[in-house]
Amino acid sequence: MTANDPSDTFRQEAQELLEQLEQALLDLAARRDDQDLIDSTFRALHTIKGSGSMFGFDAVAAFTHYVETAFDLVRKGVVPLSTDILTVALTAKDHIRNLIEHPGPEVESQGSAILANLERVIDNASSGNAAASSSPADDPAPAPVFEPANAPRAAWRVRLRLPKDAMATGTNPLLLLDELAALGDATIIANTDNVPVAEELDPFECHIGWEIRLITDRPKSAIEDVFLFVLDEMELAIEPLTDQEAAGNGAAGIPATETSIEAAPVRVEAGPQATPDTPAPAPIPAPARSTIAPAAAPEPRQAKTEAAAQKGMGSIRVPAERLDDLMDRVGELVIAQSRLKQVAASSTDAQVKSIAEEIERLALELRDTTMGVRMVPIASLFGRFRRLVHDLAGELGKEIILTTSGEETELDKTVIERLNDPLVHLIRNAIDHGLEPAQQRVENGKQSQGNIRLAARHTGDKVLISISDDGKGLDRNRIQAKAEENGLLAPGTKLSDSELFQIIFQPGFSTAQQVTNLSGRGVGMDVVKKTIDALRGTIDITSTPGAGTTITLRLPLTLAIIDGLLVRVGAGRYVIPLSAVEECVELPAEEDGRSRGRNFLNIRGDLVPFLRLRDLFNATQAPDPFQKVVIVSSGETRVGLVVDQVIGDHQTVIKSLSKLHAKVGTFSGATILGDGTVALILEIAHLVARGQQRDERLRATG
Repeated sequence: MTANDPSDTFRQEAQELLEQLEQALLDLAARRDDQDLIDSTFRALHTIKGSGSMFGFDAVAAFTHYVETAFDLVRKGVVPLSTDILTVALTAKDHIRNLIEHPGPEVESQGSAILANLERVIDNASSGNAAASSSPADDPAPAPVFEPANAPRAAWRVRLRLPKDAMATGTNPLLLLDELAALGDATIIANTDNVPVAEELDPFECHIGWEIRLITDRPKSAIEDVFLFVLDEMELAIEPLTDQEAAGNGAAGIPATETSIEAAPVRVEAGPQATPDTPAPAPIPAPARSTIAPAAAPEPRQAKTEAAAQKGMGSIRVPAERLDDLMDRVGELVIAQSRLKQVAASSTDAQVKSIAEEIERLALELRDTTMGVRMVPIASLFGRFRRLVHDLAGELGKEIILTTSGEETELDKTVIERLNDPLVHLIRNAIDHGLEPAQQRVENGKQSQGNIRLAARHTGDKVLISISDDGKGLDRNRIQAKAEENGLLAPGTKLSDSELFQIIFQPGFSTAQQVTNLSGRGVGMDVVKKTIDALRGTIDITSTPGAGTTITLRLPLTLAIIDGLLVRVGAGRYVIPLSAVEECVELPAEEDGRSRGRNFLNIRGDLVPFLRLRDLFNATQAPDPFQKVVIVSSGETRVGLVVDQVIGDHQTVIKSLSKLHAKVGTFSGATILGDGTVALILEIAHLVARGQQRDERLRATG
């Protein structure tokens, strides 16, 4: 499928509409009387139906039509909104997605049961006022009867003229006429008064108007709904016909200047692209039936792009692969700029230095702009979990409220894409293990409803995502006992809460007393740990018995380019992420002389342990006479890293290590320097943990 495939355009737009539909349905569960939400749901369904028909997804249009009809009854107050209707609507939304992503008879056949269930709940909600449909067993696409039986038929004259740019903005007049004709018996006559001569004709403009005589049992509002999305920009008049006009040949009251499409008035049938609708009752005497051949419409993507350009709109769809390619090119530019900077530093030519500084400024701005383009609000991720919580609450019989904050926080799209599975595991565990049943919560003095909170916020160049619950909290004693039983800890080992809680991320570890459909097998949490490690992030856990647990993910804003501090240790050069650097100090002579024992620095009254990177990396070159200590932090812990030289700041294009080095925890990646050599990027969390362990060993040995 190419990027210009019209069906690809529909799939992308339908994806957004389905997400909006799901959010609206979930919001309606808490605010059933919110008319704006009901209207939003109806509009999403109406758009999916119309677009599906336009792009040839007839099964999508056919199925969505019946769901739209049901919500039309809710929108007009004929049927009260119930929990059952919302539940079936969510199931129907999932089926629409399957029809789009996996079209075929097998998937289409699954819609019969959903439509039958939808008609049943509509019938129950309306207290028997809606007629029941026949069994769907023999028909893969039944037509539920959502309208009252034996509704009186009325005759209407509909005059309409679309805006000139209607087709350029994606509106197909023929589909509107087809949908109108599907409401009953329609006679359509075209008004060609405004059609210019051929030399002046713009094929992308709509010059024709129409007048329709329509006999239908549907209300006037159903006619208006056909033009729901163009109503504000078009000319539309709907007026009832007199009995004499309704009994005539359909041309009564039509000005002589108007020209019919054929010699006799025409009854329009819904063609192959028409939106299916409720079958019309037996018609009153009407003209002979025929079909209008569809006219060629402009290619949707091109037409929309041209219209956007004319209107000065500021957004455009770009395939994700192009953004990735752009980021790669920017990375190469940053490396080349670093090389130019190095060459300029050794040059005495002032003009070369000036050009190098200008290119450095432009490269930095281009880097920031490109990274900004890749940033996506985390709301796109948080919104997915409302449905997850809704479904799990029903499955487990628990009352759960999900609250979110910080949805405007932005993250690199690659990070967002890879966060979905870890957050799903964490939320499922919080609901299954953390939150108690309603009766137990009441007995413990809590509200019957459990609370899950998702929050995101920026801190430096990191994003913190927290998943909190107000459940029973982690059982420290049970975790310790299970860890000793599994051989993960020696009996009697004393660990802090933060260290002990990290054991739950070990493969196969679980404290669940019984295995459920959701958890208890010891899989899932280790996947969380591996994914967050791969994203160069860390996980913090805090828990209070009886009050709940909070798991915080610390993640980098981007995986592509970071600001780093370039240092030298022996003959090798290394990059320390600048976001982790607090300050640089000189190693005191008395500490420099020590080879064993405790290694601590007194930083304004605080004792900070330090690691000699020379020892860690087995450097053979003689140390510099005045070594430096780079103070770095991870969470609340600080550690000093002793280096020979601090070279300076460095824009670091991150390159992944090979599979051979994947388990080397000291390094998170590598970068190419201006002279073509490679510098390894230090993994600060690993080094800080190593410093902590060394400190604890020294404390234990006295």
